[in-house]
Amino acid sequence: MSVDEDARWLDWVTKQFESIAGEDQEIDINEFKTALNVKESFFAERFFALFDSDGSSSISLDELLKALNLLIHGSETDKLKFLFQVYDVDGSGSIDPDELRTVLKSCLRESAISLPEEKLDDLTLALFESADKDNSGSITFEELKAELENFPEVMENLTISAANWLKPPVEEQKKRGAPRYLTRAYWLNNSRKLFFLCLYSFLSLLLFITAMMQHRHGGGWFMVAKGCGQCLNFNCTFIMVLMLRRFLTWLRATWVVRVFPLDQNILLHQIVGYAILCYTLVHTTAHVFNFMQLSQSGQYQLWEYLLTTRPGIGWVKGSASLTGVVLQLVICLMVLCSSTFVRRSGHFEVFYWSHLSYVWVWSLLMVHCANFWKWFVIPGLLFMLEKIIGLAVSRMGGLYIVEVNLLPSKVTHLVIKRPQFFHFKPGDYVFINIPTIAKYEWHPFTISSAPEQSESLWLHIRSMGQWTNRLYEYFRQPEDQEVSPKRLAASLRTRRQRMKDQVSAKFGENHRFCNIKCYVDGPYGTPTRQIFASEHAVLIGAGIGITPFASILQSIMYRYRMRKQNCPSCNYSWCENIKDSEMKLRKVDFIWINRDQKSFEWFVSLLTKLEMDQADEEPEGRFLEMHMYMTSALSKNDMKAIGLQMALDLLAEKEKRDSITGLRTRTQPGRPEWGKVFQKMSEENKGKVHVFYCGSTALAKVIKAECEHFSFNFYKENF
Repeated sequence: MSVDEDARWLDWVTKQFESIAGEDQEIDINEFKTALNVKESFFAERFFALFDSDGSSSISLDELLKALNLLIHGSETDKLKFLFQVYDVDGSGSIDPDELRTVLKSCLRESAISLPEEKLDDLTLALFESADKDNSGSITFEELKAELENFPEVMENLTISAANWLKPPVEEQKKRGAPRYLTRAYWLNNSRKLFFLCLYSFLSLLLFITAMMQHRHGGGWFMVAKGCGQCLNFNCTFIMVLMLRRFLTWLRATWVVRVFPLDQNILLHQIVGYAILCYTLVHTTAHVFNFMQLSQSGQYQLWEYLLTTRPGIGWVKGSASLTGVVLQLVICLMVLCSSTFVRRSGHFEVFYWSHLSYVWVWSLLMVHCANFWKWFVIPGLLFMLEKIIGLAVSRMGGLYIVEVNLLPSKVTHLVIKRPQFFHFKPGDYVFINIPTIAKYEWHPFTISSAPEQSESLWLHIRSMGQWTNRLYEYFRQPEDQEVSPKRLAASLRTRRQRMKDQVSAKFGENHRFCNIKCYVDGPYGTPTRQIFASEHAVLIGAGIGITPFASILQSIMYRYRMRKQNCPSCNYSWCENIKDSEMKLRKVDFIWINRDQKSFEWFVSLLTKLEMDQADEEPEGRFLEMHMYMTSALSKNDMKAIGLQMALDLLAEKEKRDSITGLRTRTQPGRPEWGKVFQKMSEENKGKVHVFYCGSTALAKVIKAECEHFSFNFYKENF
């Protein structure tokens, strides 16, 4: 630190201390635990004991500054001695296996990692045997220092991980460079979207001006109302085109996908929806002001213009004003119920049912505007055709759920018997209706099985709303339940029907075979269809966002196995690096980010199989590389995790298997450093990098910004 930074840090620590210590100007063990924000009291107690140099069971400001000064400004030896003292619980001057086990057990709790006692013993022995160079049965300071030299990043971590609450806030430096939206990388990566928005804005402006000029005889407010009305004619039909899923899926296979952002149709649908809201508000306001002017010189009052048919405005018995008021209310309600806080707060049904009022909007627009039918006729016919085809396909012989698995984190795995006529591509999604759960509700989910899996379809559904929770609870409940005597007859009929039509074989606590009828509408395409046209694909899934990539990874490895060659004499196998029309991929990086350990259990068996397919080394490196991140685990920049991460590294190297997931790929703690990750991929020179992401919107913004920096193409899964 410089002199100024040192003074600033000292002032910050003093203020933090005073806010915690209170009037006595001393910090006791409970206040210290709260300040450190630790889950396991072991580390708080060890840090407290080392900070409390006079043994008074409290820490003064001088003691705190002295200890922190050692960690921040002290020499490498001083910092290592502090770490050694944390591990040397009994203060004997050496660390025995039991002490090391106690520390590692606390590390596991801090990182929210659950391992069997036998695995904890293995971790302890791996680290102890590596550090105990002289086989004396204990680890000395010199031996710990020698072991830490194999992990050079540890010394830097010791300087910053004393306590986050004592680190002064970092002042954000104002970037002098151009704003993100004015950079060349942003325009290149968003060229199709920007082209569409420019074209859309130009067309809207053209329609607005044309309509205004045609009605310039009516005055200013009348001209504005007519200009907005013409834009509404266009937008209220165009918003329908953006949701023609079958039509857009077909367009994805044509040249149109290279010109227009078909993969962002949901975003464009939202933009047009907000534009409709704005146009209706301005349209209504302009008419109100125009009616105010007419009421001052005419025979009707303002309320008569707005709420009656007496003035005779409109082509259907003067109903333009009345239908306009109703349209304004319905459109505002639709936009409100489509808000993110409604859809993501477990009230999807509110969004779903309110959105069905589009039928009333179009019907009222037919009555409200004499020319609307001219705009509606072609898109309306396409919409009706798509709905008829979807209804016919979904009802053409109902499908059956034949197997259900309940996975950790309330994930329901459905296995559906696949019909012969059902064809899809990796990453596609379907709408599913299960009458047993909700008779009229349809919900979209990504197909998690590969197209090459001809007998069944897989869906992995996480419980996040009312319908998904009902689905999980339905299969979690046992078949045999107690019934009320008053409802005995009805219950017997229900049980006989369910035994006949649904449950056919066996039950388990988290697994059952069944025969439950369902309906499927789809499949529909997504941005991930472009993966096989990429040379270097980076697949990033956050949590349940892995589901589209489960299908893609299985399909990729199926095609990879088709290319695999085996030597008949020595059993050596390799994969020919051939680019064809089916798959141009040269490299695939799969990144999976999960909050906790249990979330990895969803697809561990699949990922293990994919690793086994790549057991042999390839001449140009591994075709598929996996990167696992567990965000709840403390990263190596935290003193409470250094020993654990060292032990996990050593044991993984010894057993060729990760202790957390059981995969060969080592699970990394914390969050990815996207700059370093993408820099490494950029240096591999495996062709143009395309990043495909499925997960939260907040993380999508971070990844997209990094992709723009490296000029990577970015695609986000939306449906």
